[in-house]
Amino acid sequence: MKIVCQNRKAYHDYDIIETYEAGIVLTGTEVKSLREGRANLKDSYVIIKEGEAWLLNCHISPYSHGNIMNHDPVRTRKLLFHKKEIQRLMGQIAQKGYTLIPLKIYFKGPWAKVEVALARGKRKYEKRDRIREREAQREIDRAMKRG
Repeated sequence: MKIVCQNRKAYHDYDIIETYEAGIVLTGTEVKSLREGRANLKDSYVIIKEGEAWLLNCHISPYSHGNIMNHDPVRTRKLLFHKKEIQRLMGQIAQKGYTLIPLKIYFKGPWAKVEVALARGKRKYEKRDRIREREAQREIDRAMKRG
């Protein structure tokens, strides 16, 4: 499994409830660009429209050796889920505060996959509390090492 890109900020901004693996519909130059590791998941998200899942705002840079047939870097891309998974996700997204965000894009064999998470946005004070806990644990670990 070769990881192309990750959305590290997602773990800071969201509480991850569940993760799902989905295939992604790509053009030829997009696959070649992904193999070069030229993708960005910042500010991207997933919507479900008319029973299909779509990845929005995912930036895959144009292929360096592409010609006029190169792709649009920020086009909307279809995600491949099982129908039952989509129906389940639609029910969970209907709850207030839940959303779908991509966590990483990777290759599994010859296939490009996206790890999508069902997430709930964190509030500012929750983020601060988490940072405070992490720093306190770091201090405890340092104290244990010294003495």
